[in-house]
Amino acid sequence: MNFTNITGSIKEVPKPKEEKRTRFEDIQKTATKTKRVMYPISAIVGQEMMLRALILNAINPSIGGVLIRGQKGTAKSTAVRGLAEILPEIEVIEGCKYNCDPLDPEKFCWECNDKQKKGMIKIEKSPMKVVDLPVGATEDRVVGSLDIEKAVKEGVQAFEPGILANANRNLLYVDEINLLDDFVVDALLDAAAMGVNTVEREGVSVSHPANFIIVGSMNPEEGELRPQLLDRIALQVEVEGIADIEQRIEIIERRNQFNKDQHQFRRDFENEQEKLRTKIIKAKQLLGRITTTRENLRTIAQICVAFNVDGHRADIMIERTARTNAAYENRERITNEDIIEAAEMVLPHRMRKKPFEEEEFSAEQLRAVVNGTI
Repeated sequence: MNFTNITGSIKEVPKPKEEKRTRFEDIQKTATKTKRVMYPISAIVGQEMMLRALILNAINPSIGGVLIRGQKGTAKSTAVRGLAEILPEIEVIEGCKYNCDPLDPEKFCWECNDKQKKGMIKIEKSPMKVVDLPVGATEDRVVGSLDIEKAVKEGVQAFEPGILANANRNLLYVDEINLLDDFVVDALLDAAAMGVNTVEREGVSVSHPANFIIVGSMNPEEGELRPQLLDRIALQVEVEGIADIEQRIEIIERRNQFNKDQHQFRRDFENEQEKLRTKIIKAKQLLGRITTTRENLRTIAQICVAFNVDGHRADIMIERTARTNAAYENRERITNEDIIEAAEMVLPHRMRKKPFEEEEFSAEQLRAVVNGTI
């Protein structure tokens, strides 16, 4: 029998390289987005109370948000989206999907806790942003999704963050907020109350910080807002079409200029934008030095009793808003005007209604209470 000698070396056939899975978020960051040219917030004509409410929340997020009620075409969405450009920067932990505050370790997400133990915390500055919550968003898109099978094998890495994660320490904008599904309202209520978003599936629970400034806009003709959510939003402003002829002309002229050359229009208002941005930053720095006297608190309490509001949330929100307004006006003491301006935004949606009666707010009665003539 003949045997053939075989010489050579046996090489292991390399396994095909596993291709890295491309996430949808990574695709979005490449070339799937067209940059939107924003209408400058400083170019909005009139609507002073709406602009003031938005700016005060940007200065002091603890105020608790704002609801903008009004008819179509009154610059509600334009104002909110334009606010993003003048928001101050915040310090965040580099690479954190939840925008964790490096100065508040008690509210770190699990990833930042792990980084802290390893001494790998790096700090960077990031501008605050306006995060949109679409009315038709699914529950997983809002609170985040959890792969149970993967969670058992890999732990918390199976959690895919949702809109509430992105909104942490930012503004969460809900257009047509009165049309939200009940499950979204419940998630917002839980997160607003606890400052934490918790997702539970089949006995597996994941939570992360979710402190956000909620900004909602709505047309009351399409239905009212659920009372539980309405109570959680600190300020409410009513916007209407402007009756002044000259201002209406100015609105048309500015919009035509913007449509003709958006970039030139923005350059024309850059100085105004910078002034507003600087004023907000200075107000944030001054806020901690604002003093509230016992007499200020007495005035606030008298207002809330006179207007028959439920609970004590209104008192607290008026004080915070008045203090922030004083900082915005570059004052270290609260005046009665600050209190009045705050109460005009806090009280209207909190007054106790009697059966079959419409809720009414009287600015004249408010001034009379403050001035002691009632």
